[in-house]
Amino acid sequence: MDWQELTDLTQGRTFVVERVRLVGNGVAVEGEFEPPQLAQLGIDDQVFVTAFVRAHGSIKEMERIFGVSYPTVKSRLNRIAGRLDFVDTDPAPIDTGPAPTAADVVDRLRRGEISAEEALAELERSR
Repeated sequence: MDWQELTDLTQGRTFVVERVRLVGNGVAVEGEFEPPQLAQLGIDDQVFVTAFVRAHGSIKEMERIFGVSYPTVKSRLNRIAGRLDFVDTDPAPIDTGPAPTAADVVDRLRRGEISAEEALAELERSR
């Protein structure tokens, strides 16, 4: 059984894996293992996340791939993110070198790598 079949079978309900067998050497481990959070998403959301990663996080590319608007992509990403636990995303700042110039931010905006809102936020942070 592959993950898609398991996802279809569980229909979004919580499940645990009780046996893991390593292919090739016959070693099996029994216990109660929670699958990774991404594996617990429905197949459509797994496909969406995979496409987002393959698109290098470009919302513009996601709009093209799925034929939907920017707000639709953002809404779906927000819904999926709401189902995932995250580690602290605001740890102590790391020195990443000089802040990007306004020209760098505008270039990324023109290429569709960031939204207008993200560009404004970056420009605000660099002040």
